Amino acid sequence: MSAAASAEATPATDGALLGRRVHVKVPATSANLGPGFDTLGLALAQYDELDVEVIGSGLEIEVHGVGEGEVPLDASHLVVRAMAHTFARHGRDLPPIRLVAHNSIPHGRGLGSSGAAIVAGVMAAKGLLAPEVEISPDGLLEVATELEGHPDNVAPALFGGLTIAWVTPDGPRHKKLMVHRGVSPLVLVPEHEMSTALARSLQPQSVPHEDAVFNVSRSALLVAALIQSPELLLAATEDKLHQSYRAEAMPETDRLIRRLREAGHPAVVSGAGPSILVLASDPSERADATRLVERTADTAWQALPLAVDFLGATVTPADGS
Repeated sequence: MSAAASAEATPATDGALLGRRVHVKVPATSANLGPGFDTLGLALAQYDELDVEVIGSGLEIEVHGVGEGEVPLDASHLVVRAMAHTFARHGRDLPPIRLVAHNSIPHGRGLGSSGAAIVAGVMAAKGLLAPEVEISPDGLLEVATELEGHPDNVAPALFGGLTIAWVTPDGPRHKKLMVHRGVSPLVLVPEHEMSTALARSLQPQSVPHEDAVFNVSRSALLVAALIQSPELLLAATEDKLHQSYRAEAMPETDRLIRRLREAGHPAVVSGAGPSILVLASDPSERADATRLVERTADTAWQALPLAVDFLGATVTPADGS
């Protein structure tokens, strides 16, 4: 069963768009990766996929999978909002559209679902506006960051791989890096959700100088570990800036991370949580971590052995041409 609805949308201002269709695919992401707070992000091979078509009138939205029966089916839908924002940034009105979403990225679990929705909308708009309007990679990142508020999730969703994101007076920027082939991510997803706003509210406005220095060193080491030396991942994923402050809001996550790390597995909170990311150095270590969770976890966790997504978001004509 699907959830569907219709509503009025802004009339099409450009008849050339009528009937134009695109297919969008966006990966899940894990931000922070331990010490890289609001800076580092990793794209993971779990995807939301959408088909968007310009129609004669109205707004039609259909959702399958994650979010079915829960997300709004009107102009407040995050993908539609991102599309409208992207069109407006290029002097256009969003035409009437039909949107069909097939979602597999868990909501409210720290796997970048809101960032993926924003990127999906930006990429759909890019596909519908091409070739009349060309949007550069920096332009895509800028529009997505305007909606998300910070670039650490939208950068890996857009570009894939490991991304370092930062903000300049001229807008957000990113550097994409290829991850060592031995790195084998394991995502552990609980049944309960976590509000990103709540997680951020637990963050102090200032931290001790020695904690800041600690995280600078670990962040630098983490980049080296992920692209060159996976054997350093346990030390490289240590953090003193955010995870301990948020632990009280997700005690099950905190307990399991401690258990995994005590056993030698590089486990961190995925994004704002409550999911856990284990950055295993090879597939056998990932299997060991999975077995440890099965044996010792005191609550239910879904174990997802995921590859790193190296491609990032894609948009293609719906007919595949």
